[in-house]
Amino acid sequence: MEIRKGLLLASLALTITAFGPAAYAGEVKQTGIASYYWQGRGTASGERFNPNALTAAHRSLPFGTKVRVTNLKNGRTIVVRINDRGPFVRGRVIDVSKAAAGQLGFHGAGLTKVALSVVNDTVSSNEP
Repeated sequence: MEIRKGLLLASLALTITAFGPAAYAGEVKQTGIASYYWQGRGTASGERFNPNALTAAHRSLPFGTKVRVTNLKNGRTIVVRINDRGPFVRGRVIDVSKAAAGQLGFHGAGLTKVALSVVNDTVSSNEP
């Protein structure tokens, strides 16, 4: 009986943590450096990468979460959907698609300082 109880509790803990941290609408999650990526490849969510879509990679937000990204250097703001993991460079908080970088006005520079806030609290079941 004790073993079953332990297995049940462990299974419950794994199920709860699989959904990741909750993302609340309007909450400013981070400020930091954004970069963009353009390579054609698959994403961590299983989607094919589309450089013309308004998508982004974030280390921990659930797939499907919509995030308002504000370029703090010029004030431009867009909404992107998280569909990948990254960035994998220290000091960066988000990698946006080439199209998103263009709309934010930093395609030529490659990097910019941004503020991120969650637009919705959608949690996808595709989370690894």
